[in-house]
Formats: sequence, structure tokens, C-alpha cells
Amino acid sequence: MVRVIVVNKGKTARETLMEKGIWEETRLKFPYKPMAKFYQTGDEAMTNDADLSYYGVISIGTPPQSFNVIFDTGSSNLWVPSVYCSSQACQNHAKFNPAQSSTFTWANKPVSIQYGTGSMTGRLAYDTVSVGGISVTQQIFGASQTEAPFMANMVADGILGLAFPNLAASGATPVFDNMMSQGLVSQNLFSVYLSGNSAQGSVVSFGDIESNYYTGQITWIPLSSETYWQINMDSVTINGNTVACNGGCQAIIDTGTSQIVGPTTDINNMNSWVGATTDQYGDATVNCNNIPNMPEVTFTLNGNAFTIPASAYTSQNSNGCMTGFGNGGTQQLWILGDVFIRQYYAIFDRQNNNVGLAQIA
Repeated sequence: MVRVIVVNKGKTARETLMEKGIWEETRLKFPYKPMAKFYQTGDEAMTNDADLSYYGVISIGTPPQSFNVIFDTGSSNLWVPSVYCSSQACQNHAKFNPAQSSTFTWANKPVSIQYGTGSMTGRLAYDTVSVGGISVTQQIFGASQTEAPFMANMVADGILGLAFPNLAASGATPVFDNMMSQGLVSQNLFSVYLSGNSAQGSVVSFGDIESNYYTGQITWIPLSSETYWQINMDSVTINGNTVACNGGCQAIIDTGTSQIVGPTTDINNMNSWVGATTDQYGDATVNCNNIPNMPEVTFTLNGNAFTIPASAYTSQNSNGCMTGFGNGGTQQLWILGDVFIRQYYAIFDRQNNNVGLAQIA
């Protein structure tokens, strides 16, 4: 069995910045644009999501150099900081040193990755990448030379993208595509269990579905587009009333986004229905004492209902309680991020181009 334990490190950038007393000024300087990674002018995209808290360890090179990465089903490139990066964000993160790897070669190609608040630039290279005991040879990856300042606040060193190859910047082959082509996985799928509890490890399993993480049947949903893990969403309902996605919409299952994100008018309506008040930054706050009485929200995907209770779509920090429904602006695309995936074990099936969802055990 092949698996990667993704440890929930607990602390998010938001929590760290709140403790330092600089969250308000930082969020003004780097406004969170959750849709930025999906609508890029550049090649490929990344996140400045202050609420991401799931990271796993991979290694690159011979002998191996270790990095914390976000396993991101919403992008397709692998990149880590390099010793050639002098940006502030590289100073407090692990940096890859090509001179220390006997299996390293440059690809002689630049790479540029757009963020909501800046960009990462670097060079592409090849080396052996080890993920959860699987060693992928000649894996192309980005070695950063500049990074956006917000990354200094993130726990992760870099990103491992798990979306489709046609999204990849500079035509770089994604890690999972190489796992499949090199015959390193028993099935052409991977699955994700995100724990809501930092004491219990979260897991990304490559080539395997782990039945102990879910209960009941797996619902299989065909992809509507083979770029992101994109599916048809029919509606969002509360107490039987359609409150968002009226007439249907497109949704992406994205481990690299912390919230459930949708168009401004729909998200405002959902937050209003659950009794939240939206502040000037777009955070929707609720009275923590009201959470037990707040309604469930049902997302109907390809004819199947998936319900999220208030205990799952709300979170508490030192400022109080807020919902996990994020404002995506005018874009009509929805992102079903970690708030959704914590409730449903997710299987990403490249063999049949569908997504499997099952209630977590």
C-alpha cells in the first residue's frame, strides 16, 4: 500500500499573523483573491490562502532534501524554493540546493507562477522526487528564484499540483502523471482524507482507496472538464430553498483552497441565510453560541446531495467564529475546498476521469 501522511500542522498563516498582531495590516496589503489561481494571465497559479493548514513532506534529489508541500488538486506544477532565491519568503523555508544532488539536471526553461498577490519565478529542472515511499525519476519541477512576500507567512515550502497536465506551466509533466507512466501506482487514482482534528493525521493515498476513512457507498461523479477536477453542481440549498447555483453551475474539488468559494451574490445570500454578518474584508462572522442552531447546507452534485452541517462550515479563532463560505467575485466557478473535503473522502480517478465522494467515517 502506498500512502502519504499529510500532517495537519495546525497553525495557519491567519493564526500566526493574529498572534503577532499584524493580521489586519497584512490582509490589507495582500487581499485574498481565492479565484486568482483559476483565472491567470500567466502560465499557472498558486495561492495566498491564509487558512490552509494541510502539509506533507516530500523529498527531492540524491541524497534526499526534504520539503513541506501543499498537495493541491487545483494546480499542476511541483515547485520548491531554491538556494538561488533571495526573496524574504525563501529565507524562512527549506531551499533546494542542486549542487548537493547527484541526480539533478537543469531543464533550461524558465517558469513563472502567478499568485493572488504576486508571483513566483524560477527555472525548471529534473530530479528524483520521493512522495510517500514512491520515487519518481526525472521529475520536472520548479526551483524558485523569486517568491511573493506573502509566502513568508506560509508553513509550506512549496506546492505539489495534482490537477491535469494541460494546466501545467511551461508544459511540465505533473508528478502523478509520471507515477502513472512509470508504473508506480497500482491504480490510476489517488484519494484524500482531511482530518478536522490536528491530532489525527490526514492522508493522501497514491494508487489506493482506503476504506477505513469512509462509511457507506462511494458516489462517482463524471468530470465536466479534464483540467481541474471539475464537475457539474445542480444547486445549493438550505431548508429546501435554493440559495445559490440556481439553474446549475461548475464546481472544482480543490484541496488547495481552504474554503467553499463561489460568486459574490451567491455567497452573500448563503451567509445571510445562515445568519452571518459580512465584514469589510469579506469574512462572514457568526455568534459562536448560534452554531448548534444554524442550518445544514446541501450541495447537489450531478444529482447527488452532499450536506454540510454548521459545525463543519464554521470555524473559531481568537476574533470569534466565521463561516467557511468565501467570496469569489464575479467568476461563476465554484471551489469546493477543505471545508467540503473534511466531510467527504475524495477519490480522484484519472483512469475513468471522475471524482468519488463518500461520507467520512
